[in-house]
Amino acid sequence: MSEQLPEPPREGHPIVAGLVALVGVAVVVGLILGGVAIAGARVLGLGEDGGSGDSTSERSLYVPRPEKTPKETEPQITLAPDGSTETAAPTQKPTRSESPRKQITLSAGATTVGSMERLDLTGVYSGGEGAILRVERFAGGSWQDFGVTVSVSDETFSTYVQTGVLGVNKFRVVDTDSGMESNEVRVTIG
Repeated sequence: MSEQLPEPPREGHPIVAGLVALVGVAVVVGLILGGVAIAGARVLGLGEDGGSGDSTSERSLYVPRPEKTPKETEPQITLAPDGSTETAAPTQKPTRSESPRKQITLSAGATTVGSMERLDLTGVYSGGEGAILRVERFAGGSWQDFGVTVSVSDETFSTYVQTGVLGVNKFRVVDTDSGMESNEVRVTIG
């Protein structure tokens, strides 16, 4: 008797099987990504109806109460028929507000320092924002440029000097543009 070998399994068409598998994977991935997109939209609140009529929902729009605006007697700018602008003559003389008096106030960090020790000079210059101040020392009967400048920021300034001239020294600062002078400070160098 002869033994018959089993028939090898048929492989079919491997290209068709690969395409079917690829389409199946694409459908599954598409469903998963679609579900994630829908869940994300719900979490972020996208696509919700803003006018659902739910009385418990909070309103996020804030509208301030209206205020009356001051009445102007005439328009400030009038457009002429040709498109050019004409400014109306003011009906009232503008009132001049009193500006704070500009003043430079200087102070020293110490009244006595050693020779060539650091002496801090600080001060306030009201109305002098951005000004450049020059430090001067009184010597030989007149004020002399000490070779130090400082700028004013937030209406204050701060710098330091060092000198080996023993005894009482007088310092001041001067606005390089306007010539306005500060008070003098006296420091003993010893």
